[in-house]
Amino acid sequence: MSSYRWPNDEVSPLIDLPDISPLQAALLHNRGIKSDEVADFIAPDYNKHLHDPMLLNGMTPACDRIEKAIDDKQHIAVFADYDCDGIPGAVVAHDFFTAAKHDNLTIYIPHRHYEGFGLSVEAVEKLAEKKVDLIITIDCGSTDVAAVERANELGVDVIVTDHHEPGEMLPPATAIVNPKLGDYPFADLCGAAVMFKVTQALLSRRDYGLVPGFEKWWLDMVGIATVADMVPLRGENRVLAQYGLQVLRKSRRPGLQQLLKKAKANQVTLTEEDIGFAIGPRVNAASRMDTPEDAFHLLTSKTIAEAGERVKHLEELNQSRKTAVSQMTKQLHQKMQLLEEIPAVIVMGDPTWRPSLVGLAANKLAEEYGRPAFIWGRDGNDVYKGSARSGGATSVVMLMRAAAGAFKEYGGHHVAGGFSVTDEGIHTFGDLLNQAHADLGEDAFVKEEIQIDALLRLEDVNQLLINDLKVLAPFGADNRKPLFAFKDVQPIEVEQFGKTKEHLKLTFGTESGKREAISFFATTDSFTKTPVVGESMTLLAHVEQSFFMGRAQIRMMIVDVV
Repeated sequence: MSSYRWPNDEVSPLIDLPDISPLQAALLHNRGIKSDEVADFIAPDYNKHLHDPMLLNGMTPACDRIEKAIDDKQHIAVFADYDCDGIPGAVVAHDFFTAAKHDNLTIYIPHRHYEGFGLSVEAVEKLAEKKVDLIITIDCGSTDVAAVERANELGVDVIVTDHHEPGEMLPPATAIVNPKLGDYPFADLCGAAVMFKVTQALLSRRDYGLVPGFEKWWLDMVGIATVADMVPLRGENRVLAQYGLQVLRKSRRPGLQQLLKKAKANQVTLTEEDIGFAIGPRVNAASRMDTPEDAFHLLTSKTIAEAGERVKHLEELNQSRKTAVSQMTKQLHQKMQLLEEIPAVIVMGDPTWRPSLVGLAANKLAEEYGRPAFIWGRDGNDVYKGSARSGGATSVVMLMRAAAGAFKEYGGHHVAGGFSVTDEGIHTFGDLLNQAHADLGEDAFVKEEIQIDALLRLEDVNQLLINDLKVLAPFGADNRKPLFAFKDVQPIEVEQFGKTKEHLKLTFGTESGKREAISFFATTDSFTKTPVVGESMTLLAHVEQSFFMGRAQIRMMIVDVV
């Protein structure tokens, strides 16, 4: 169960650094940033802080083979994963080959529902039929031994660019470019970033007629992927995310501009939050609901008219996704009402449900009931697949490990995971998971302690605070958004808002004016303590500046009320 670690009275050892405020010193200290790392952390430098791409495992043979394909005008296929890492990576590859004037190019993004993750034998055979000479994978391939072997048999070379953990046996590819192999100084790049490093290496070896630094325009895609794929925002990733956001704010891509316009997000003030709530879900909607190439074509649109049509289609898919998840959640609630007793581990599913959507429904159910939820559907290959969400203190990966015999495959971490189940096991694995929960007892629980960064007054929620926080942004994995506590505060208003009153807003009065705290898809019962007008409470919240609908507003985002 989550608990909170309150800030102590010790002075941060970073407090004496020049140009660092006491609050910034505390935030940096809480994130494990040492004195000699502060300057690089608060001022990432593109030229100084990115490593030489030629240091990546397999980079030299990869460049040699790509250059040969360009020289000989060979047919190249870019095979990219279908998520918000692989698709932006495919756009980076497309942009490079377009700039290199190599148009004998095929973009292949597998269908999530019918083909699943990774390079498959079937995909290789399809590409071989199209007379492809070279396959370049993006965000996949490190474990796809059989598919690469089949490519070799068919006379098709394969270059793997990936960031996932390689298996015990590496595929027999022409080159494997992966920061988790070899001695590259930073192992946590996302898939799109690995492809970007490939383009950097290629541009360093030859003159393609581009002005120096032209590849920086492709950092908008790398920024999206780095934030959306939730890789640690340290080291190179911090550089790529920060410069990626800068390019996103200036990006000339009609598709991005139209997407942001539709999402009512201000391109000029774009933040990592906008990637998470406006860009990522719409890119992922393409693969969840239809063909992932839809998102790729949007991001590579050349005209406003084409981009507008593609955004309209993607928005329809996103709305369809929301409707499907809502219907699925409604069906799950109906199933829950039929239960005489709610089990310790909720396991439900339906063969008609898309596995690509069940994770979203599992998250809603787990949060509502405060216990693990394992929700499954059936994919286009008649395989039962599902997603698990913790909903609290229970580790879903520990549960799956304890009931390993029930699964064909499983993986993940304490909070979330994925799995597939055999035909024989689909009706019994719920019992096995609940038995595992009982057998594990306290061992099934992960006690998470959440650091509160500082105690603030409501009067401190102002532009000066926002300016302090901007220096540490962008926030994400390994650079969590600062959490503040406001003690002994009394709301003057507690209200639900939104079309269906699905969101909560608390309003507080101060000498300098009102302060608002909101929580989306929450009620007064969503927190440890129920907020009541006039009653003293401690508010735990993030502080952010919103530019929704073009209106600048500083607000608190509620994490808990205690």
